[in-house]
Order: sequence, then C-alpha cells, then structure tokens
Amino acid sequence: MTVSTAVPFAAPTSSPFVASSSAPLPIGLALLMGVAGGWLTDLGYPDVGWWPLTIVGTSLVLGSLRGRSVGGALLVGAVSGFAFYGTLIEWLTVYLGVVPWLALTLAQVFFTSLGGVLIMLAWRWVPRVWPGAAGRLVLTPAVVAAAWTTREAVASVFPFGGFAWGRLAHSQAEGPLVHWAAWVGFSGLTFLIAWFAAALVAVAIEREIGMLRRSIAVAGASTALLVWPAVPITVTGTISVAAVQGNSNSGLFAEYERGEILQDHYDATRVLFDQGLDLDVIVWPENASDLDPLRSAYAASVLDLVSTRLDTPIVVGTQTFDEATDRRFNSVLLWRAGEGAVDQYDKVHPVPFAEYLPAREFFYPLAPDLFDLVPRDFSFGERDTVVDLDGVIAGISICYDIVDDDLLARQLDEGAQVLLAPTNNADFGRTDQSVQQLAIARLRAVEAGRSLVNASTVGASAIVLPDGSTLDSLPRFEPGTMVQQVPLSDTVTPANALGRTVEWGVVLFGFATVLMAGLLLRRERP
Repeated sequence: MTVSTAVPFAAPTSSPFVASSSAPLPIGLALLMGVAGGWLTDLGYPDVGWWPLTIVGTSLVLGSLRGRSVGGALLVGAVSGFAFYGTLIEWLTVYLGVVPWLALTLAQVFFTSLGGVLIMLAWRWVPRVWPGAAGRLVLTPAVVAAAWTTREAVASVFPFGGFAWGRLAHSQAEGPLVHWAAWVGFSGLTFLIAWFAAALVAVAIEREIGMLRRSIAVAGASTALLVWPAVPITVTGTISVAAVQGNSNSGLFAEYERGEILQDHYDATRVLFDQGLDLDVIVWPENASDLDPLRSAYAASVLDLVSTRLDTPIVVGTQTFDEATDRRFNSVLLWRAGEGAVDQYDKVHPVPFAEYLPAREFFYPLAPDLFDLVPRDFSFGERDTVVDLDGVIAGISICYDIVDDDLLARQLDEGAQVLLAPTNNADFGRTDQSVQQLAIARLRAVEAGRSLVNASTVGASAIVLPDGSTLDSLPRFEPGTMVQQVPLSDTVTPANALGRTVEWGVVLFGFATVLMAGLLLRRERP
C-alpha cells in the first residue's frame, strides 16, 4: 500500500505521534468545546431528554479531540468526561454528599481520558493512511466511534462490575433511534450514534467535497438511521399484572418503624380487593417488605392475606439471610398463599460501595465514616434469573441489575417471556435518577423484544411494551397501582441472537484499524 503524505492530515514530522498539521483548535478552545459537549450530551438524557443534544454534544467532544497531542487528549477527555458525568449523576449528592459523587465521577474521568487518546489517534492516523473520500468521511468516523464504544464497553464492566450508566444508547430510549437496540444492542446503538456524530465533524472540516454533496450525504445517513424498520415482535399471549408503588419512606437514611414499608405496600394494594380482578401476578418493588417473610411470621401473614384476597402470587422484594452460609441477599420472592416462597431470585449485580464494599480491608481505612454506611456486604446471587408464573416465565432484574447486559442474556436464555424490574429509588429523592433508570429499562424492553414492568417504591413506575412505548405509568411519590394485560413474547431479536458479538466486533475493528494505521505510518517514515 502506498501511503499518501500530500493530504490535509499529514504530519509536519516523520513521527506518527506528532499532532496533525490540519490546524487543530487551540487547547483553550478545545477545552471549552469539551466542557460544552459534555454538558450538552447530558441534556439528551432524562429528565430533560432532548435526545438530539446528545448527538450535538458528542460531536463537540469528538471534534475537540481532533489534532491533540497525547497530553492534550488526556486533558480534553478528562474535562469533557467530568462535565458529562458530574452533571448526569448529580443525584448521588442528595443523601450521600459530595465525596461519593466526586469519586464516581473521577473514576469515569479516568476512562474518558484514556478513551480520548484512542479517539485522537483515530483522527490522526486513519485519514493519513486512507486519504480518499471514503477514508475521510466514512472509515475515520467509524474508527472514532469504535474508540468511543470501546471506552464505554470497558467502563461498563470494570472495575468491580463497572458503571454502565450514561451510555450513549441510553439517550435514545424515547428518541427515534430506539428501535436499533433490538437490532444491535446497547453497544451497537452507541456505535451508530457516535459514528454519526463523528461523521458530522468529518463533514464539517471537509474541504475537497462541496457543501451540497456533503449535505446530501448527511441527509442520507440521517434518513437511513430513522427509516430503518423495527424488529417485528410476535405476541404469544398476555399476562394480567398488578404492579404496586407504595410511596414508602424507604431510603437509606429514612426513619421508619419496622414493618412500615410493608404496610405502605399493603395499603396501596388493598384498594384492589373486592374488585373481581382476574390477576396472574402482583408485582411489588425492591425492599417492599422491610421484614423478611422467610423469618418474620407477621410479614408472611401479610403476604398470605394479599395473595389470598387477590387469588394470585406476589413477586415481592425483601432482604434475605442464609443462616447456613452466613450470607445476606437482596432478593425477590415468588410468594403463594399457604405455600410461602415457592421461588427466589437473588440480586446478581449488587452495587459496589453501596450494597457491598469491595476489598474492604483496603478501602475502609481510607474513609471509615463514609464506609460505615455499608456495615455489611450483600452477596452475589447464584440462583437462576427467572420465576415461573404458572407457565409464564418472567425474568427478574432488581434495580441496578437492569444495566447488566449479561443478565438480560441469561434471562432470555432461561426462557423469559416478560421482564419484571422491581426497584427502590427512594435514596435519590426527586432527582433524575429514577427516570434515567426507567430509560435504561425501556431500552432493555426494546432490546429483548419483551414487555417490562418497572415497579418502584416511589417511582418512576411504568409498564413498557416491546416497542418502547408506555402501556401504563404512575406519578412519582404517590401510592398507586397499574393493572394491565401485558403482552408476552418469545421473539429472538437480532440483538439477543448476537449477544456481545457486535460489541466485540466494534472493539476489535477499532483497535485493529488504529494499530494497522500506526504501523503503516511508522513503516513509511524516511
């Protein structure tokens, strides 16, 4: 291959690590663009939810990294990451204060900084090796998008299970690109958004192709993303669901009497008594019973009463304790009157530094007052991820479980026809946290091709259909019930069939292309 050096991206020196000569932005302006881009990107997520701003913000971040040195890319990646995550997860400060918010934000900044270097290298090397129009306007943006997706994929699983919050895909939960989740999954949708955003940057700086042709290209790409058909979902039946929001004072620092949260959910449910409802299941939220019915005769009697009066089993969240192994779990029980707990799911993805303290011997001495808030560790669930509702298989995700790609895959592999997502959002008050989580759950429904019941202690509670639309919902911080016939499906979406193949393919494509470009440039040095 002959590598052209007479292109706008050619370096003024033989080293491929020297910044491009294509008039990079001054570092001060790049930093301002990075901050503005991070802030605008956040506005695409709930509660604001102006999804086009995520694309605009991503374009600004990607553009600010073009032409930077390694140090400059680290710095721009850091400030843009801080602007984005610091705004997105501000809800952490409500009860926990500034320290946990700052620690989690800086942890994500670590990844956005490193990701900024990879994005910078893609901007610098790829168009120099493939200087044609396709290389500049198609391949280079694709590699830049792959670099973004790689950073996001790593941060979503590492360390301690990662922090899979604020993925680009999440911004589209109620946008016109949501249907792509069923085709390519979360990482695939992130890649498409980042590719389009990077292409906007490439088109904006393009000088060899006229404005009309560039505008037509952007319009064509936009149209293709928007009109691509949704995955057809086959409905195989329905299940009658009553989902309950107790509006309970169930936050970490809440002061309440033992059994008060259980009482709140009983009170919200008993309005359904004597209505002649033919229900298949009642869904109560995470921690809806603050007394473990496996050890509390009173809690067991309340659940028996509800199950008897409505003649249906209850899916109820509680904390359980295995005396044989001395382990505590955040659990969901399937409870039937007269039989007790006939099935149980234990949370697979407990939240690090909230539900358990990883490497306690190391971290606890660093901030004992803070980590006293985590006096005991929840164990990782080892049971299957579904419950059997008289022949209907329901996948269970407790709260933060909903961000776990692998958990959804397990649920579908175990035959889930509907998804239940009990959660407790009381710790975050009236912030955006609960609606951000609902957006993730909504996208999960589309990705899986399944209806999803999101039942929260205080909201946001909603029943979401497989196309992402809302079948029913409740106002936040009000007790209530949602009683609906919820569609079932056993459709295997392309995203489910492919699993992590798309993600791994994008990551390998990005790394391989950047590496190949770098090696070819080194070989061509005089």
